[in-house]
Amino acid sequence: MDKVRIGIIGCGGIANNKHMPSLAKLPHVEMVAFCDIIEERAQKAAKDFGTPDAKVYVDYKDLLARKDIDVVHVLTPNKQHSFITVDALESGKHVMCEKPMAINSAEAKKMLDAAKRTGKKLTIGYQNRYRPDIQYLKKCIENGDLGEIYYAQALAVRRRGVPTWGVFLDAENQGGGPLIDIGTHALDMTLYEMNNYEPQMVVGSTFRKLADTENAANPWGSWDPKKFTVEDASFGFIKMKNGATISLNATWALNTLRADDGKIMLCGTKAGADTLGEGKNTLRINGEKFSKLYTTVPDLSAGGVDFYEGSGGGRPEEIEARMWIDHVMDDSKPLVVKPEQAYVVTQILEAIYESARTGKPVYFD
Repeated sequence: MDKVRIGIIGCGGIANNKHMPSLAKLPHVEMVAFCDIIEERAQKAAKDFGTPDAKVYVDYKDLLARKDIDVVHVLTPNKQHSFITVDALESGKHVMCEKPMAINSAEAKKMLDAAKRTGKKLTIGYQNRYRPDIQYLKKCIENGDLGEIYYAQALAVRRRGVPTWGVFLDAENQGGGPLIDIGTHALDMTLYEMNNYEPQMVVGSTFRKLADTENAANPWGSWDPKKFTVEDASFGFIKMKNGATISLNATWALNTLRADDGKIMLCGTKAGADTLGEGKNTLRINGEKFSKLYTTVPDLSAGGVDFYEGSGGGRPEEIEARMWIDHVMDDSKPLVVKPEQAYVVTQILEAIYESARTGKPVYFD
């Protein structure tokens, strides 16, 4: 195909700040349809990013009824991801769905099954995989530099960073708080680097300890405790079938001076690595050589580095969009975020919530 015609379902913050600006930079893309339950938002999106003849909808099924749309981006609250994605796949569209894959693993499985049944392409919006530090580290791991990775930390810790807009604080629409919101990114990066998607057991705890604070310090303004119906902190211990263990910490509000959001640490038999460094060169690799310990900080500040052939560099969300559209246009181009991988992320997140609720470990088959 010469052009990929895209429909946007959900024209809120993630659409305006991530997906639509990134798609607008691609020469082979046309955004021809915009849907939102608030019609004014769809109208603004069409004006800012659409083709001159772009159409606006308030019912996503009317958008899906169009035969001239190739791809749909599902950018709604978490609860709606599953059924909109399934309907889109069934209507013959390829789908990019924003993270997390779904509100629970049963809904995520419906999406996975629909993609297999229809033969349409499905990916999930985990753009942090495309960060320079994550891509460089992936090459090191594939080269065997770290050896066997047997311990990891997935960190999404904010001292204060509660999103107060939209439905982020609404358990019904989101399915959870920081764990499903930002913890999902940290876990995805960790599993991706380890190339390990076989969990054996999960133990988890969630807390709602600071949510009732009135007039709380918060970069996006104080939250309303009455509307704060999700956890403010969550912690999980994940044991994989090969014995490797992962510690996952995800908080929106925690009384700590060590706030590491979107960070990972990996420990292997040959070396270790983390993304806890300062500035642009966040990646640090550590090990032992000639009876001495060493730390290496690769210089990732240079622009224009292609971490995938033909990627052209750019911000992670721009690379994500380009890689996705390239895959839609050409099957030989890699799909970096596979739905099967995102499904495992959702399974683990759900297990942490379940363990926290029951006080018991959750075992996988």
